[in-house]
Amino acid sequence: MKILALTWEFPPRIVGGIARHVAELYPEIVKLGHEVHLLTVEFGQAPGFEMVEGIHVHRVPVGQSNDFFHWVVLMNEAMGERGGKILVEEGPFDLIHAHDWLVQDAGVALKFNFRLPMVATIHATEFGRYNGIYTDTQRYIHLKEFALVYQAWRTIVCTNYMRGEVERAFGCPADKVDVIANGIVAAKKEKADFDRQSFRRRYAYDHEKIVYYVGRMAYEKGVQVLVEAMPKVLAAFPDTKFVIIGGGNSDNLRRRVGELGLWSKCFFTGFMADRDLDCFQQVADCAVFPSLYEPFGIVALESFAAGVPVVVSDTGGLPEVVTHTKTGVVTYTNNPDSLAWGILEVIRNPGYAQWLRDNARKAVKDTFNWAGIAQQTEKVYRQVAIERQNSSW
Repeated sequence: MKILALTWEFPPRIVGGIARHVAELYPEIVKLGHEVHLLTVEFGQAPGFEMVEGIHVHRVPVGQSNDFFHWVVLMNEAMGERGGKILVEEGPFDLIHAHDWLVQDAGVALKFNFRLPMVATIHATEFGRYNGIYTDTQRYIHLKEFALVYQAWRTIVCTNYMRGEVERAFGCPADKVDVIANGIVAAKKEKADFDRQSFRRRYAYDHEKIVYYVGRMAYEKGVQVLVEAMPKVLAAFPDTKFVIIGGGNSDNLRRRVGELGLWSKCFFTGFMADRDLDCFQQVADCAVFPSLYEPFGIVALESFAAGVPVVVSDTGGLPEVVTHTKTGVVTYTNNPDSLAWGILEVIRNPGYAQWLRDNARKAVKDTFNWAGIAQQTEKVYRQVAIERQNSSW
């Protein structure tokens, strides 16, 4: 089959989790014998066209705009124009695969202009992020998401939780939705060769346990819940150091840490490059992801592969990724006391922490590998192709 994939981010342009998802899924689709052309946005010195692990990557220039939503319009216009040329010059194609609402306009336009079925992957929803739609901005994004799901022949989501969310938010029939988990390339988290002791001392004393969060400084990620849990952890286990990793505005979090008098026990690193993060995870003792909303939680998989025990909240799809007391500890959402309990379970019990590590590594190998995920995605593609062939569309 020949597939045209649309995504607003692809390495080296990495904004969120979509970039890694598409960069790791499509090489496996190619290995199954399919041809993939991926349409994305230009970035830095990355070439306008290149082959990346068998994927034909086309990067389009997008005009500048101070308004993000205007920029998205410009991006879709550029993608629509380039996508049309690709479909004509490289065709015929079998289907279009659009990732999230940002490429909805281009995906739908190409679908109708070239009469190709479209598969959509919904990575998150505006409805889920805010537990409803309340503002004009939220409504705009929600309607784009609705249109993408409505126009898609089939919709892929990453958890059963997200299947229910797509049904509730968009009135999408359950039999139009396929649940396919995200994955992780475990080899990318192989042990690095570095001076572990010197590296670790950048962040903590030798006697301290390192507990960390990595991700965006967004309210929905629940970092504020971790801050409120810190005094409870330290009261029971004073030799703990908290490390907060990630870009974005952390002023309110820093202010609260200061109010709690915990500056000596909490370190904000800002953005951390992948190489340093890989090393950091090898010296850390516990990863914490206290999200208020999380469709899947690929950061948990990254910790699985790196061999770091995880503590997560029981929101969204996280309990489907992290099996409580087997591959991690699942705590109550937005509950600092519960989160503190989960962290203490890991850092006070080395044998239990090792049990979680071992089970998590096995889950990465058996369940969350991209080869198996690609086969499931291929099955969706083939179903769409057969249904289209048997329909009058």
